[in-house]
Amino acid sequence: MKDFDHRAALKNIPHKPGVYQFWDTENELIYIGKAKDLRNRVTSYFNNKDYTVNAKTRVLVSKIRNITFTIVDSEVDAWLLENAMIKKHQPRYNVMLKDDKTYPWIIIKNENFPRIFWTRRIIRDGSKYLGPYASVSMMHAILDLIRETYPLRTCNLALTRENIDAGKFKVCLEYQLGNCKGPCQNFQTEDDYDNNIEEIKEILNGKIGTVIKNLKTDIDSAVANLNFELAHRLKQKFDLLENYQSKSTVVNSSITDVDVFNIASDEKYAFVNFLKVMNGTIIQTQTIELKKRLDESDEELLTLAISEFRSRYDSHSKEVIVPFHPDLDDASIKFTVPKLGEKKKLLDLSHKNVQFFKKEKIDQYEKLNPEVRTERLLTTMMKDLRMNQLPRHIECFDNSNFQGKYPVSAIVVFRDGKPSKKDYRHFNVKTVEGPNDFATMEEAVLRRYRRLLDEGTELPQLILIDGGKGQLSAALKSLKLLGIDKQVTVIGIAKRLEELYYPGDQYPLYLDKKSETLKIIQQLRDEAHRFGITFHRKKRDKGTLTTELELIEGVGKTSADKLLKYFRSVKKIREASLEELQEVVTAKQAKAIREYFSPKQ
Repeated sequence: MKDFDHRAALKNIPHKPGVYQFWDTENELIYIGKAKDLRNRVTSYFNNKDYTVNAKTRVLVSKIRNITFTIVDSEVDAWLLENAMIKKHQPRYNVMLKDDKTYPWIIIKNENFPRIFWTRRIIRDGSKYLGPYASVSMMHAILDLIRETYPLRTCNLALTRENIDAGKFKVCLEYQLGNCKGPCQNFQTEDDYDNNIEEIKEILNGKIGTVIKNLKTDIDSAVANLNFELAHRLKQKFDLLENYQSKSTVVNSSITDVDVFNIASDEKYAFVNFLKVMNGTIIQTQTIELKKRLDESDEELLTLAISEFRSRYDSHSKEVIVPFHPDLDDASIKFTVPKLGEKKKLLDLSHKNVQFFKKEKIDQYEKLNPEVRTERLLTTMMKDLRMNQLPRHIECFDNSNFQGKYPVSAIVVFRDGKPSKKDYRHFNVKTVEGPNDFATMEEAVLRRYRRLLDEGTELPQLILIDGGKGQLSAALKSLKLLGIDKQVTVIGIAKRLEELYYPGDQYPLYLDKKSETLKIIQQLRDEAHRFGITFHRKKRDKGTLTTELELIEGVGKTSADKLLKYFRSVKKIREASLEELQEVVTAKQAKAIREYFSPKQ
């Protein structure tokens, strides 16, 4: 088998946190790793300076024949996902993880007057587990904060109503220290205790805004009372909580066995991502590509993919999380379309992965087949701009003048989404006096398309007018005069907010700022402006020079134009001899020019 082209593979890996997987010739998973930046980390394996120092790593790299990856929201999520996948697949080159004791959990015990503590062992006894926590210090900070904010019992007494009423218990030292309110002797009611537990759940679920606010108040109070030691301790907790994520979007112990699917598609292809969640962690992830044959709907394709994945991985999950209800009648499966909460976060994570996979695949296709990108881009533009034909030929007009002088119009042409510079044109305005942008636009459009009609040249499908409603109306007036206003789409683009105006529509169209259609329109507008300004400056500079020559006695506009045309610049006119000047103008004019440019004695 030929060598693995790692350079091509690395181009498809994003600079995002996630988990990467290495596969060998037999398509066996041989290594799983985590990364804060996937591309940088995977690239390091193929850097000689990094991996030759370790013989085992050198052997691993020599066996790589494919690289896959899963992107996640944070580095913490990457740790957790890596941990879960290694336990599931146990790749040959990974350190073996024998049990689930790697990360701790916070438990709210299922009992009367629940205790709260941390554990590495999960027992399905109805207790609530939150985590796991990749940062142990952060977990302890949260527990310390809870204990300081809410007095809770730490004993393991069986605080049943019967035992408490029978007076079997007495308060301990924790009560004397103020760390417990003494529920064992009815000093605290069960309702009051349960209210505290509910508030603690809110903190552990990430809703800690109120707690942080109160903590800040306590810090200010400690500083005011000159208790700087206490203020320092509280500030440390405050800083930890500011950066704290109470739980992972990847892992949640309440989600025990579900399949997650999401889909992204275009006209020709669809991509479906699958996440397998077991016991609160993702243990399997994959994205597949489906090529459309008969313009199948997303519902049809998702249904097909669900059946394929569940069969491939022998999944019997009772619950399937999806972006919409598929056309699949199976009484044994509960389809969930979450709107918020942990399941929605899992669906969003699947969406993020499938969108990235789609973008990478389409980019690959378009690099190999540029015509594919062109067709997709033109189809997108046609839909975005509400056209009934592909905008293969686009023309954009722009006007320039300087305080009403030297007015010019410029037209740039794009064919198949790219500039066609040989078709660019500019116009010297002939019928307009003074700074009248509307009349200038009207003249330019009329002259441009009258000529195309006279020559029998094909008209553009889209005409862009750089300006608002006034310029658009002026252009439309000329198109109506020529009888072609129904044959082409005409749009005005206002510069300030990138508003697109259509004839007869008082409300502008706003495109997504990141859309390819808007980028093409902006490129057209900017190119027309550049081309027009360049021509305008040349004309203005020439006009300025001509005016300077006209200051010479006996030299008029016609003679000045002849001189500039012959000598090309005022500098050469200044340096020309009397004989050279007489080849262009009269002897009297030549003498006046020499005297004008001669140094004053």
